[in-house]
Amino acid sequence: MALPRQIRFKATDIWDTPDNGKRYDVIDAQLYVTPPPIPEHQGALGVLFSYIGPYVRVRQLGRVYFAPIGVVLDDENGVQPDLVYISGERLDLISRRGIEGAPDLVVEVLSSSTRARDRGIKLRRYAASGVPNYWIVDPRSRALEAYHLTEQGYELSGILGPGSTFRPELFPGLEIPIDELWE
Repeated sequence: MALPRQIRFKATDIWDTPDNGKRYDVIDAQLYVTPPPIPEHQGALGVLFSYIGPYVRVRQLGRVYFAPIGVVLDDENGVQPDLVYISGERLDLISRRGIEGAPDLVVEVLSSSTRARDRGIKLRRYAASGVPNYWIVDPRSRALEAYHLTEQGYELSGILGPGSTFRPELFPGLEIPIDELWE
């Protein structure tokens, strides 16, 4: 009797998924499907992009994209982060299909269906792929967590909650009032 073989997905399979409003990630050759984000998630993401996008564009620092955008980290890891930044020196990562390599910044906005994955396997995968900066936006606690990559993995740079202003080291002079993410 033949035993069923476990299917191993390729990172590039994210570009062959159905156009059904769901988001697909391939992490360690396993397929993850996520329902469409809720308005609170999209609102926080939109506000964050409204700060970072113009800052990067005016200074000609690179490109900023928000979901859905495919990011292939390696042969077995293709993800769709909520927001990515690619510096001007690394624009060759941008292809006609999406991003092919580790962005300079990845941002994930937590939801009930992605909370454990974004804090667990995705955090470890982004670190292993060499993504230098990882931010987690948490609608539940109304906070932003900033991580930077070290030789040991991600180190927490700071947690910014209600009433705080985020001044990301990656973008000198930029100030993001955390409370505006939830308005």
